[in-house]
Amino acid sequence: MIHVLLLIACAVAIYLSCEWFVNAVEWLGERLNVGKMAVGTILAAFGTALPESVVTLVAVTTGGTEEAKNIGVGAAMGGPLALATVAYGVSGVVLLLHRRRRRAAVIAGGSGEVEVDPPGDSAQALGTARDMARLAKDQTWFLPIFIVKVGLGLVAFAFKPVLGLLFFAAYAVYFWREIRGGHDDDDELEVELEPLKFQPKAAAPATWAVIAQTLVTLVVIFFASHLFVTQLEIIGPMIGLSASVTALLLSPIATELPETMNAIIWIRQGKTKLALANISGAMMIQATVPSGLGLLFTAWKFDGALLWSGLVTMAAIVYLLANMRAHRLTPLRLGMAAGFYLVFAIGLIPILT
Repeated sequence: MIHVLLLIACAVAIYLSCEWFVNAVEWLGERLNVGKMAVGTILAAFGTALPESVVTLVAVTTGGTEEAKNIGVGAAMGGPLALATVAYGVSGVVLLLHRRRRRAAVIAGGSGEVEVDPPGDSAQALGTARDMARLAKDQTWFLPIFIVKVGLGLVAFAFKPVLGLLFFAAYAVYFWREIRGGHDDDDELEVELEPLKFQPKAAAPATWAVIAQTLVTLVVIFFASHLFVTQLEIIGPMIGLSASVTALLLSPIATELPETMNAIIWIRQGKTKLALANISGAMMIQATVPSGLGLLFTAWKFDGALLWSGLVTMAAIVYLLANMRAHRLTPLRLGMAAGFYLVFAIGLIPILT
């Protein structure tokens, strides 16, 4: 019961700290004169992906055994899988519920003029053709990098560790592109900044308060996420799940909880583009930085479970890209991305047994 209560307390702490974090990071983007989309793809993504990257760094550099180092490899593969399936899927479901709730509120208002969405909210695309192209941009970057990442796990050669530096370089290019091009969408993406939680009465909060709130919330997210994962690993065997099943199925969802919480909060605030940008930006970090660390400090050799996770992740991205490029990505279709995680879980059973 203590572990269950701690698990619930951690989830609540992560959600509340994420709400304060997105509030702070929007003001931080304004202070740094960063484009509004880059707030999601760079600043928020970097902060929420930091715990997982640190887990990989510690595992691959201080692990005393090969099994300990493989925990870092599993984290590097499990993160993108959870983001491409569960995080996007939850965002689609929340967006669908948010639209229907908003529509019901308009109807309940009794204004007499009710704008009805075409055959149900689930049939309404997430944006214009330009919006779809923007959403597909990060996935187009992610997919080839991830294919190379998986391919390297199937081969062995002397200079493979050096290739880890190329993954860092790939993220540096992505980072530079996002920072430089982040202002292109500012006219279309009007983000109303809510008062800073640390200074709720200030129209323009002090820079020190913005930085302090960002750092404090990151610390809370970091420790709450790690405590959440620890409790999950304890509870898993208690309910009959093996350690390997818990590590591959439940831990990735737990470690990507901050990104999912951020998306829920931004969707609730009507900032869908920032929510999806946060997930796609976090995916770029997860595809490069932890992979680079794994290549540098481990053999980066995949077993059946890791290969299966890579194949399911690629299938989910191809599914999303096809809908984005055809301008057919709706909240319902986005929510269906979570089904790929179910496919992964079912396919994992014969591999582990």
